[in-house]
Amino acid sequence: MNDPHTPLTIVLVGDHGYETGGLTKVTFDSAIGLKAAGHRPIVFSSAGPVDERLKTVGVECVCMDQFGLVDHPSKLAAVIQGVWNGKAMKGLADLLASLPRDNTIVHVHGWAKATSPAIARTIRASGFPAVYTMHDYFIFCPTGGFYNFTQEKICRLEPLSAACWTSDCDARNHVRKLWRCTRQVAMERVFHFADLFSDFIFVSPFQIDAVGHRTPQGARRHLVSNPVAAENLGPKGDPARGDFLYVGRMEPEKGPHLFCEAARRAGIIPVLVGDGRMKAELEAKYPEARFLGWKAPSETHALMRAARCLVFPSIWWEAQGLTALEAKAHGTPVIVGDECAAREAVEHGVTGLWFRSGDADALADALRQMGDDAMVTRMSGAAHADFWRDPPTPERHVAEVVAIYRDMAARRRS
Repeated sequence: MNDPHTPLTIVLVGDHGYETGGLTKVTFDSAIGLKAAGHRPIVFSSAGPVDERLKTVGVECVCMDQFGLVDHPSKLAAVIQGVWNGKAMKGLADLLASLPRDNTIVHVHGWAKATSPAIARTIRASGFPAVYTMHDYFIFCPTGGFYNFTQEKICRLEPLSAACWTSDCDARNHVRKLWRCTRQVAMERVFHFADLFSDFIFVSPFQIDAVGHRTPQGARRHLVSNPVAAENLGPKGDPARGDFLYVGRMEPEKGPHLFCEAARRAGIIPVLVGDGRMKAELEAKYPEARFLGWKAPSETHALMRAARCLVFPSIWWEAQGLTALEAKAHGTPVIVGDECAAREAVEHGVTGLWFRSGDADALADALRQMGDDAMVTRMSGAAHADFWRDPPTPERHVAEVVAIYRDMAARRRS
């Protein structure tokens, strides 16, 4: 088992068997890459259906065909499932019991939206080494983002402190916040969830600075960028044409409303790709904006390539900001808020612009600056060159996580 070419079995644990955003996209891309590299990835999820892409390439999938917590028809059942998902625990236990003892790794990508923290008991009982990727902050923060959704600002409170319990910060209501705090107590003091993992994967240096100190003592921390699947089409021929583009969920923390308001103040037409609970409100308030809905990945990449710049107005921390990296891969400069992780993808004044997070006037000013054709042309070339100088390709991502897996397996054997 010391042979570096021995195939590994990796159980990738998440909430959804279908793509719901960045977390599932990375999980599925990683599984597909591991399969192509000769390993045996198994995607375990609670909520179905299973993504057709996984089936097409032969990635094994084990799905409990449950509801996610948000779309569950029974609120009471969702409350219970979110803390103790017995079906997922049983399904995961059966799967792990069937796998080889000497070359299996459990890699948890998500648990908070369907699967529950109780799976820690199942994984711990299996004896397999486990690693956790920090796609969000649910492992430390009850609402998952160190963000106050009602005040629309970064939350600086200590999780589960008295001030945290009384803070009305949840995106829906304070009752759900109290439930989430209760779940957090169970996760930390009953399931000892974080202590399960010998290794943590962070997707950006920003994350390590923000929450790295919260990982258990002795746990190893790794920096592995999320994979970006993009074709190198070369520098753009006419980069100063095209739209001011937003790509992402239409949710308050992502800042689409900030983009629409700043665009109005700057006198430009915003173009938005995505959907979410804010979309109808924004369509009514900003009739001049163009809302394209969700697009297939190839269409989204084409829109990024054609855009004058990508606007990434996220108000919360984020984990990495994949769309900012994808835009750079296509030679498109990025405007980004200065308090989110995506700022690391942008060198201010070189590959894009930073603006003061949450400030519509500051964003409007950045949009006006991007009206300078010469500056956009210069930034476009710099963005393309910077990305392709050391691109976080899917192949590189797989090689880096496999190295972590093998080290974990070697440590467990010794």
